[in-house]
Amino acid sequence: MLFQTDVLIVGGGLAGLAAALHLHKTGLKIILIEKNSYPHHKVCGEYVSNEVLPYLEWLNIDINKLYPSHINRLQLTTTSGKSIHVDLPLGGFGVSRYELDNFLYQHLLEKGIEVIEDTVNEIAFDNDIFVVHTLAGKEFTAKQVIGAYGKRSTIDVKLNRPFIKEKSPYLAVKAHYKGDFPNDLVAVHNFNGGYCGVSQVENQHLNICYLADYATFKAHKNIETYQKKVLYQNKYLADIFENSEMVFDAPLTISQLAFGAKTAVSNHILCIGDTAGLIHPLCGNGMAMAIHSAKICSELLLQFFDGIITSRVELERKYTSSWNEQFRSRLKMGSILSSILRKDKLTDILLTGAIKMPFILQQIIKKTHGKPLISK
Repeated sequence: MLFQTDVLIVGGGLAGLAAALHLHKTGLKIILIEKNSYPHHKVCGEYVSNEVLPYLEWLNIDINKLYPSHINRLQLTTTSGKSIHVDLPLGGFGVSRYELDNFLYQHLLEKGIEVIEDTVNEIAFDNDIFVVHTLAGKEFTAKQVIGAYGKRSTIDVKLNRPFIKEKSPYLAVKAHYKGDFPNDLVAVHNFNGGYCGVSQVENQHLNICYLADYATFKAHKNIETYQKKVLYQNKYLADIFENSEMVFDAPLTISQLAFGAKTAVSNHILCIGDTAGLIHPLCGNGMAMAIHSAKICSELLLQFFDGIITSRVELERKYTSSWNEQFRSRLKMGSILSSILRKDKLTDILLTGAIKMPFILQQIIKKTHGKPLISK
């Protein structure tokens, strides 16, 4: 079976869904392929910076329909008991990927955008046309392919992307809980070898998601033992876990996380979201960056289809330049912060300085967040 389209989007997370809505709004034919059925949970911090709200409104997405928490404060704590609170300049909202991704997906269906549940196993580019094959035996041709398939995939292996050969020392764990926690706060709690983010999402549930050093983690029998032996060394985390009840049957986990920039273009595929680069979750901005990258990619693609950008070489150069301009420094700051927060003594020094000089933390927040996205 052969399908033809203007743009084929591989992956239906936040970035892929936003790009589909944007491009369809301007009249292009779009097909999106997602391997999982909706709705589904993902390992994610589930805090979104308000910088994306103007863009979501332009896409006719009303986030308030999901009853998110509205967050305007940040707390940082250490295992030594130090804690600091600071206001978030733009603020953000808390909503689960389970609800948000499905909400955007339903908008795609309402607009008649074709969404196919399948797994892409091959993407070829020849004579200025993409040919894509799936495990179910479907074949697609497209003028452009957008890679929005997430953190790592067999597609990355076939494209021989450099990061796929690198081993990552990180493991991420996430679950939802019932518990008493301020609905206007996102907290980042340091522990030996990692850090944990806590914030409220819809239904007054807590999203608890932490990044752990795998070498430290594997010394323990299971997640529960690791949490009690390691995370509980931070009294704030111990209090949250002890006074909360997990909603999930079991926590979700993901390993081999390649943080930092990858490549914005790979074999002429325009990569967005985590496919182009993954920021450390402590920065609380990965979801906003995914949506922002979809905006950048979509706007340049429209110029390409309209003939304003006259060649694929120019398109790829401009997208790479725009991606780097918006995100590379954020990823670098995220990497620096992660290195600090994995070490108890350095974290203590950082918080001691921030307590005495609060502007330090404000500058860090500024370096990891963007300005409100206004659509052209």
